[in-house]
Amino acid sequence: MKPIFVIGHKNPDTDSICSAICYARLKSRLTGQAYIPCRAGQINAETKYVLDCFGEKPPQYLDSLHPKLTDVQFRRVEGIRAQMSLRRAWQYMSEQNIHTIPVVSEGKRLQGLLTFSDIARFYMEDQDADALAQAKTSYRNIVDVLGGQLLVGDLEDSFASGRVVVGAANPDVMEEHIQENDLVILGNRYESQLCAVEMKASCLIIVLNAPVSNTIKKLAKEAGCSIVVTPLDSYSCAKIINQAVPVQHIMKSSGLITFQCDDLVEEVKKVVAKKRIRYYPILDSENQYVGMVSQRNLLDIDPQQVVLVDHNEKGQAVEGIECAQVTEIVDHHRIDALETTSPIFFRNQPLGCTATIVAQLYQENKVDIDRQTAGLLCSAIISDTLLFRSPTCTPVDQSMAEKLASCAGIDMKKHAMEMFRVASQLSGRSMDEIIHMDLKYYQGQEWKIAVSQVNSVVQEELDHIRAEMLAYMHRYLPTSGMDMIFVMLTNIIDESTELLFVGLDAAELVSEAFQCECSSTETIRLPGVVSRKKQLLSPMLKALENKS
Repeated sequence: MKPIFVIGHKNPDTDSICSAICYARLKSRLTGQAYIPCRAGQINAETKYVLDCFGEKPPQYLDSLHPKLTDVQFRRVEGIRAQMSLRRAWQYMSEQNIHTIPVVSEGKRLQGLLTFSDIARFYMEDQDADALAQAKTSYRNIVDVLGGQLLVGDLEDSFASGRVVVGAANPDVMEEHIQENDLVILGNRYESQLCAVEMKASCLIIVLNAPVSNTIKKLAKEAGCSIVVTPLDSYSCAKIINQAVPVQHIMKSSGLITFQCDDLVEEVKKVVAKKRIRYYPILDSENQYVGMVSQRNLLDIDPQQVVLVDHNEKGQAVEGIECAQVTEIVDHHRIDALETTSPIFFRNQPLGCTATIVAQLYQENKVDIDRQTAGLLCSAIISDTLLFRSPTCTPVDQSMAEKLASCAGIDMKKHAMEMFRVASQLSGRSMDEIIHMDLKYYQGQEWKIAVSQVNSVVQEELDHIRAEMLAYMHRYLPTSGMDMIFVMLTNIIDESTELLFVGLDAAELVSEAFQCECSSTETIRLPGVVSRKKQLLSPMLKALENKS
């Protein structure tokens, strides 16, 4: 059974990461099923500090939920070697019930493809008597196909020139038909065997397990002529000997259509829809053969199951969320129009942090919270509520954080100040890095906006980046796909925000949202504003609705 991913929003913050880790841990313990914590972006400095504090590894990075070939139940059938006989290849394909088989090297490099049709066409067509030689067929293949034994010669040598001749006539007639290097199918007649050796045949096939005298063996060895003894009669031998031809002689080796493990299923479908090929080879990142995929495999894909934490908006979710099956949502934000195919568990509470809800779920299910989990959840609450300074913080958040801090054995104030200090170290970072540390997107029917929040405990840091950040916002807006971009420069200690804004009608929107005049500048100071969700976004979205 495929594991279920637990993932937060893009540009993840501490709450998004810690809630994903702790909720995945809870679900695994409750269900016994594999729940894997994931992230949809890079971890910021604050979150890294928290993870390091409690010895937790960062969650698995997930760039997209669009199904890839690795999500498809393709066939991991082993490839065959180029020197394998057509007979052995046919038997192997029949056993595996597959119509197309890859031909690979010892290093699993794809060399060609062989189909049932290729074998049938070769066998049914009237092959010339020199087909074995053209294919440079090994004596090992010949002996194997005939179920025989090599009396004289080397199994690794090949029949590289000459024809296949049935020596059914007497020696006088045979002399007129046997040419140098021919392979001659013979019975037990000493004279005929001697004649073939003297005519410089490359190989004698002795049927019906007829005995071969020591004299013939000696003369054949001296002449460089191989001798194979088979239990088959002359007719059967002549009939099947061409099945000893190696696969490489008839396989398709050019113009092969292959796919990589990480190729998107939708892109593969576009290619496959235009072809009449049943199976396609899949290669890994090192171009080694992995397996075979069919058109039917591409139609039968189980969607990846995911649990969303700390968000429920499609615009904030990992790419390809529409291809996945959302099974649960645990969140504390406004409810957006994320559609699901069936009813799901949806836990949404007006609290300051998703981690508070996750901690409640531990308590409700009577699952003990260990020190590591308590530390992660407490850190997430501290981060999202700015140590209870945010207006989104509730008594429930603070009470839960205090219990978790006691369980984790940490001093909340000292831990919080160290978290904020690490998070507010802005020097040495590019404006692109700073704006994307905590950037969220919001979309209506007629508008798209992005709001980033930059927190610091040092006002000088915020003042230092103001002008450069505004210049970057102007450069970034045309390629961002947004109508407006806002950046909150929030001083956690003073509990105030300076809002930077660019975009068409951005100044008008801010003026209406906060009932102030800011048409001559692209910044405004908002005392007491520290919450993006409750204090900034709420009045702005209302103003946008009125404008629409």
